[in-house]
Amino acid sequence: MALRRSTFRLYPTKQVNDLLHYHRRLHKELYNAAVHNRVNSYKKFGKSVSYFEQQNCLPEFKNVWIEYKQVNSQALQATLKRVDFAFQRFFKGLGKYPRFKSIRHYSGWSYPSFTGWKAHSTGDNGYLELAKIGQIQMRGEARLWGHPKAMDVVYRNGKWYASILLEVDEILFKNVRHTDTGIVAIDLGCNDAIAWTNGVRVASRREENGLIPAPRFLRKAEHKNKCLGKAKRRKRSPNFKNKIKASRRWNSAQKQVSKLNRLVANQRQNWVHQETTRIIGCK
Repeated sequence: MALRRSTFRLYPTKQVNDLLHYHRRLHKELYNAAVHNRVNSYKKFGKSVSYFEQQNCLPEFKNVWIEYKQVNSQALQATLKRVDFAFQRFFKGLGKYPRFKSIRHYSGWSYPSFTGWKAHSTGDNGYLELAKIGQIQMRGEARLWGHPKAMDVVYRNGKWYASILLEVDEILFKNVRHTDTGIVAIDLGCNDAIAWTNGVRVASRREENGLIPAPRFLRKAEHKNKCLGKAKRRKRSPNFKNKIKASRRWNSAQKQVSKLNRLVANQRQNWVHQETTRIIGCK
C-alpha cells in the first residue's frame, strides 16, 4: 500500500468556525505549557523531560484543566509529539531552540490516527465530521482515494484546510500515474526556470531550444504590491511592545496584501505542478 496526501478546503459555519479557533487555541496553550515544563524542569532540577513523561501526565492535566476533556486525546498526544520533535531538531543542530508560540504562528493540530474524525467523501468534495466540533463542508478533488489514516487541520491566511493522509493501492497508483522512461538532464536557473535536453525529447516539446522561461508571477504583481504596501503604511499599525492595537483600516489593508501574496504563491505552486507533471509524462 502507498501513502498519498490530499488537501481539501473547509467551509465551516460561524458556530463551527468559532469552535475550530477555540480548539486551535487550546492546542497552542498545551504546546506552550509543554515547552515551559521542559525548560523549567531542566533549569531548576537539571532533569530532562521526555515525551512519554508528558504523555503520561495528560490524564492528570485534564483533571485540572477540564476544558481539555472535550479535545481528542490522540490529538493532544500529537501536539506533545510536535514539542518533542522541535527539541530533537534543536539537539541535532537542525533548528533553533523551541520558543513559545503565539496564536498567529500556530497553524493547527493533527489527528495521528483514524479516531475523532471521519471524512464522508470518495475523493470529490463531501464533508468532514470532527468529534466535539461538528460537520464541515469540504471541497476539493483527490486524484486517488483510499483508506484515510491521519489528518491535519490547518488554518492559513484566514481559511481552513484538511490535509488527509490516504492509504492507496499501489497497483491503482501506478495505473493512474503514467511516466515515461529514460533520463532527462535538468538545470534550474534565474532567467530561464528550466533548461533541459535529451535529444529527441526536446524536439517533441514546444520549447525547441530546451528552455522553459520563468513565469515571474511576483514581478508581474510587484506594482500592485507596492501600492497596497504604501496604503497600509499610512494607517495605524500594531505595536505589541507599547500595547497599541492596529486600526480596522490597517487590518483591511493587511488582508488585501495577504490576499495578493497568497495569489502569487498559488500561481507559482500551480505552475510548478503543471511543468513537473508535463516533464515526467511527455512522450
